[in-house]
Amino acid sequence: MTDILIVEDNKEISGLLADFLRRDGYTAAVADSGEKALELYEKYGAKVVLLDLMLPGIDGFAVCSQIRAKANTPIIFISAKSDRESKLNSLVLGADDFIEKPIDIDILLAKIKGIFKRRIAGEIIKDGDIEVNRDLLTLSVNGCQYELTAKETELLCLLLENKGVTLKKEYLFNSVWGSDSDSEPQTLTVHIKWLREKIEPDSKNPVHIKTVWGVGYRFE
Repeated sequence: MTDILIVEDNKEISGLLADFLRRDGYTAAVADSGEKALELYEKYGAKVVLLDLMLPGIDGFAVCSQIRAKANTPIIFISAKSDRESKLNSLVLGADDFIEKPIDIDILLAKIKGIFKRRIAGEIIKDGDIEVNRDLLTLSVNGCQYELTAKETELLCLLLENKGVTLKKEYLFNSVWGSDSDSEPQTLTVHIKWLREKIEPDSKNPVHIKTVWGVGYRFE
C-alpha cells in the first residue's frame, strides 16, 4: 500500500510534494486528475490522501466522496480555493483537514506525521470481544488467543477499520499483497477463510466477515 497519494494537476507542486515526502521516508504516488486518483487508489490503496480541490474532470469533492464510500483513509484537502463554503463542504464529505495554498510544507509534514503517530498509537484494534494486536500479530476472541500471520493481521485490521463498508476484492488484495505481488487473488479467499475460522461462532455462517457476492467483503 502506498503511504501517500498526492492528487494535484500542477506538476511542479506535485513533484515538490513527492520529493519532500520521499525525503522523509514515505512512499508517494501522484495523480494529476480525479479519475487517475481513483484508479490508483483502487489498485494500490493509500494511508493518506492529499487532495487538490480544483482538478480536470471530476473535482476533489467527488474524489473525496467516492473514497469515503469505500474506506476511512485520512484525507487532507490542499487548495487555493479557501472560501468558507469550500472548507465546510470538504469537512461534511469526510475530509480530515483543509490546507490553503501556498503550502507551508513544515505544517503539512507535521500534520502527516501526526496522522501516522495516531495510527501507531492505536496498534490494538477492538470491536466487541474481538481484539487485534498489530505489533504482536495476535488475536483475542472471547478470551481465546490466536497467533496471526502478518497478512492475516493486515487484512483483519483493514476490515475492522472500515466496519460496515463493503471493500472490493481487488482493493483488499492490492492493499494487503500489492498489485505487483506474485500471490494469486485466490490467496484473499483463503485468508478470509482462516480469519472466519478464528473469529466466527460458525465459520460456514459468518456474522462478522460478510461476503458481498460479486463485490467483496464487509465487516459487521
